[in-house]
Amino acid sequence: MPRLYLVRHGKPTVTWEDTESPDPGLDQIGNAQAAQLAVQMAPLGPLPIIVSPLRRARETAEPLETQCGTPADVDPAVGELQRPKDLALDHGAWLGEVLSSNYGALGPEFAVFRDRIVGRLLALEADAIVVTHFVAINAAVGAATGNDAVISFAPGHCSITVIDVGNGRLDLVMLGETASTTVAPG
Repeated sequence: MPRLYLVRHGKPTVTWEDTESPDPGLDQIGNAQAAQLAVQMAPLGPLPIIVSPLRRARETAEPLETQCGTPADVDPAVGELQRPKDLALDHGAWLGEVLSSNYGALGPEFAVFRDRIVGRLLALEADAIVVTHFVAINAAVGAATGNDAVISFAPGHCSITVIDVGNGRLDLVMLGETASTTVAPG
């Protein structure tokens, strides 16, 4: 039964409300978090790494790649939920509405997002580290626990949520460390 370590990226240079920098890298704290994460994961031995294509996730994975001695597999299937480009709402208002909802109440593009994440995780056949994002981790946790809410917990930067894959389903082993965030249901 594969065990997956879902890692939220380290602290980025800008917040989720900043639409001027849609693909920020890590700030100084985020770089330190990523380095500490690699040390923390070292006892697990070298594991495959799957990473979102967004810069903050790729930069979080770099110390893990060095630690494991293997390049990460950059995979858009574990990327973050994207705001529709033609939407009139600003990013913060849109995200606030989405995060306070559940998948059943949102349009089909949200189910596609959730199914993409869950499908990719279910396809993994060996233990792996998956460096991804806040909403993506919540999609996996929701699938594992039968919770249809978009957000069920607030994973902190570089937190590790552990999920087992077996019998065509995700099973939650452990939630990652939580953090206070303004990205939460209202």
